[in-house]
Amino acid sequence: MSGDSDCTRTSPSAGSPSDNEFLPDQPKYVCSLSPDLITKAREELQEKPEWRLRDVQALRDMVCKDYPSLGTCLDDAFLLRFLRARKFDYDRALQLLVNYHTCRRSWPEVFDNLKPSAIKPVLESGFVTVLPRLDPEGRHIVCIRPDRWTPSNYPITENIRAIYLTLEKLIQSEETQVNGIVILADYKGVSLSKASHFGPFVAKKVIGILQDGFPIRIKAVNIINEPRIFKGIFAIIKPFLKEKIANRFFLHGCDLNSLHQNIPPVILPEEYGGTSGKLDISAWNELLLASEEDFLHDFSQLVFPCDSSPHDMLVSGDAEEKQCDDSLRGMKPQLYYCY
Repeated sequence: MSGDSDCTRTSPSAGSPSDNEFLPDQPKYVCSLSPDLITKAREELQEKPEWRLRDVQALRDMVCKDYPSLGTCLDDAFLLRFLRARKFDYDRALQLLVNYHTCRRSWPEVFDNLKPSAIKPVLESGFVTVLPRLDPEGRHIVCIRPDRWTPSNYPITENIRAIYLTLEKLIQSEETQVNGIVILADYKGVSLSKASHFGPFVAKKVIGILQDGFPIRIKAVNIINEPRIFKGIFAIIKPFLKEKIANRFFLHGCDLNSLHQNIPPVILPEEYGGTSGKLDISAWNELLLASEEDFLHDFSQLVFPCDSSPHDMLVSGDAEEKQCDDSLRGMKPQLYYCY
């Protein structure tokens, strides 16, 4: 298939061919990686610069052949995210792309009207932010602080929306696509009542997105100040984690020296024994809110086919939710016991 075929420049939709809307031509992909990162991508991701556009075209052809109504963006830069996340394995990259859309279509509470201005209260609370400095491996540190959330103000799904948009912003960077990210979660002050909002249904959805439905490489998850209740939270999470991801969880308790073994103090704020000053959420909030138009443009290319629904690719959500509700009833005694 040539790079100028209709499928590469249209967003597949239902109806007659005349209903297809042609996307505007996109700038030709130009690699922004440094020579060192090109070498790293070659060694760790099996990315060969001389074959890069051939690989992108191969994935594009597979989408057009196997999922003509997926309604996805088919630009080089967009598809490249999925290839890098799956080390240029075409089949796994295709499945990740399908999962990406399936997740978005199956959880309207999270993905409807998804834009930075819609989650401004979450950003202002400081629930999620990104530290200003990279770690020695060139990775952004995503800092999550559940104690900043007041459940009476808005549902837990608003927090998930804020995390998702944060990841969407980060993954726009080719450096992040290659290096991945690190998560720092501070569970100080998380109570039983707050933890009960994160039941198996929500846990399964969130972990499904992070593991199999989003093109980002999570290299480490550092948990700090976790209370006893976290044993119950982790009991909910762990069954849904792949072994590789589970092994990247590090529980530090209140031991800052342990945290500093994974994240050097020079990039941490004072709140975590670091030397980079007080934790400042304003810079990241301003960057994300300033990206509103970019998100609206990018998400507008993810067309929802009008003759299909999430159930075309998913098991009934009602059955899944009932199963998870049953699991939640079984987990609650564990939460009370740990608390």
